[in-house]
Amino acid sequence: MFTRFLLTTLLVVPAIAQINNKGPEAPKGLPAPRTADGHIDFTGIYYGPGYGPSDPPIRGGDTIARNITRGMKPEDVPLLPSAVELMRQRAETNSKDDPEGLCLPMGTPRRDPYPWKIVQTPTLFVILFEGNVHSYRQIFLDGRPHDPNVVETWWGDSIGKWDGDTLVVDTVGMNDKAWLDLLGHPRTSQAHIIERYTRPELGRINIEITIDDPGAYSKPWKVYESSQLAPGWEIIEYICNENNRDVDHLVGK
Repeated sequence: MFTRFLLTTLLVVPAIAQINNKGPEAPKGLPAPRTADGHIDFTGIYYGPGYGPSDPPIRGGDTIARNITRGMKPEDVPLLPSAVELMRQRAETNSKDDPEGLCLPMGTPRRDPYPWKIVQTPTLFVILFEGNVHSYRQIFLDGRPHDPNVVETWWGDSIGKWDGDTLVVDTVGMNDKAWLDLLGHPRTSQAHIIERYTRPELGRINIEITIDDPGAYSKPWKVYESSQLAPGWEIIEYICNENNRDVDHLVGK
């Protein structure tokens, strides 16, 4: 039932949206670049997870955007009974209330199929998203603590610290409006998200994501994302509201 929704929700975009894997590929085996202070430099534009030229074929539409738990065993996703019921309700309504389908932000740590861009400075790490509402995340690297006044926001308050060549991003202060994916895996205001960014070579970035959300899950659990560098690309303008025309047709058709 989600295939039609995936098409109507994720593809209500301009015809020029970049959702293919026909673009350029970075050379294999080259080392990741480094900044002047010696840290790994993540700066660049990346394909959506699973959409790079050398990524395995996506079968049955089972992407990060659709199902953050793809490839995992059910027992590895520790949903609380209340979260199971919430997902059942979302399935029954064909995920019509998915905030991303309504041109609202994806929220941490969700990603859509479109390219995304990292801009890195010594004190700030910014992620720019081509899709959704052309939104962005700020990750502060200047040693500040979490902002005690930031609560229940879409992206949360993100603080980054270096662990060798790994950038560890700690995010709190998120709302319960965002979904983790199209299937409706929930995220609550109790969520604490930890992302570990690595760049093992020039052409790839990997992220280990720990989801600690006692409001929806009985214990912390992990997912993994991997994206290829998109050399020579630039993210393009995407205005979700101009193309969001099918919301009224998602149920009962």
